[in-house]
Amino acid sequence: MQSFVQNYGYFALIVLSIIESACAPIPSEVTFGFAGALCTTAVTGHAQFSLWAVILIGTLGSLVGSIIAYEIGRTAGRTIVDRWGKWILLTHKDLDAAERWFAKYGSISVLVGRVLPVVRSAISVPAGIAEMRRGPFAILTLVGSAVWVSLLAGLGYGAGSNWQRVSKDFHAAQTPMIIIIVLLLAWGFWHRLRTVRRHHSS
Repeated sequence: MQSFVQNYGYFALIVLSIIESACAPIPSEVTFGFAGALCTTAVTGHAQFSLWAVILIGTLGSLVGSIIAYEIGRTAGRTIVDRWGKWILLTHKDLDAAERWFAKYGSISVLVGRVLPVVRSAISVPAGIAEMRRGPFAILTLVGSAVWVSLLAGLGYGAGSNWQRVSKDFHAAQTPMIIIIVLLLAWGFWHRLRTVRRHHSS
């Protein structure tokens, strides 16, 4: 990934930011942390990027990828539930509950979700399935993405040639949060499995 960023420059940042925000498991701290370091002369002897350009491109790419994931959820969500709901443990009642949740807490969910590991890459799909209004979704995604990209690029810029150590420290700091999120997802899956089994047995 580092060589892709270094060899293809801003094009690589656009591609990676779009793909990562469209639910692909790409570590954004590597992408934007390294890009931030390349804004200095410490890595290659010359500044390959502009910090402001990295932040702008990363933010807009994240917005585009999020909108793609959102539209997939919005257009295909109920169809997927109709066809494979029993296999993915979802019902139309769940979709209705998700719509109520996003109607009440959608703004804070999207904004905070954009700066949480794991969640930031996946929050767009349930927002689309719940048919959260496009305008607020786009604005909140833009703000959250700008904060996240700025943080990572700024860390890389400040670290310079030491960005790899800073990246490792940053990843280590996220690890407890990732573990908590994974455990919550596992608990949610187990709870849904029990609920669906009771529903089908009744």
